[in-house]
Amino acid sequence: MKLFTIAIVSLVISQAAASAQQPGDMTHCPMHNQHVQNTGAASEQPQTASHFEAVDRRGDKAMGFDQDKTTHHFILKMAGGIIRVETNGAADDTSRSSIRAHLTHIPKAFSQGDFEIPMFVHDQTPPGVSVMKNKKNQINYEYRELPAGGEIVITSSDRQAIAAIHEFLKFQIQDHRTGDSLSVQ
Repeated sequence: MKLFTIAIVSLVISQAAASAQQPGDMTHCPMHNQHVQNTGAASEQPQTASHFEAVDRRGDKAMGFDQDKTTHHFILKMAGGIIRVETNGAADDTSRSSIRAHLTHIPKAFSQGDFEIPMFVHDQTPPGVSVMKNKKNQINYEYRELPAGGEIVITSSDRQAIAAIHEFLKFQIQDHRTGDSLSVQ
């Protein structure tokens, strides 16, 4: 009888725990469907304000510039995409120089299959990275200087590589909260 009572109590507790709202679970949010639409899909693990703060903090360290003083854009193109970073202030020479220093390093690293910086910033391996590593010889990375910063143009003629580039950039859009389009332009 004692074992039966323990089993019943355990069942009741587990059902109550399963029905309780988990911290960070945003499915109860009245705007949840709109959030999912705006980001393209609900992530398997709901992102919290502390997650985004941690991404920004690690980004400051890894990229060498203040994420609050700069703007990232990730643009999907038919042959790949663009990573663009610019200062928020025209007179912010320090951020502009730091952006350029960071972005000039990225094409060489990525073309060698080195994605340590985005893996550190996001505290995970971003989607698309494994294919981008495997297809590194079919992907071209070109740095371009812009008046307020710089950009990296990523291109390929390989369909799998392009799909991986798009996955990678869509993830960046979501985790950096840029609001950029998830559609190919």
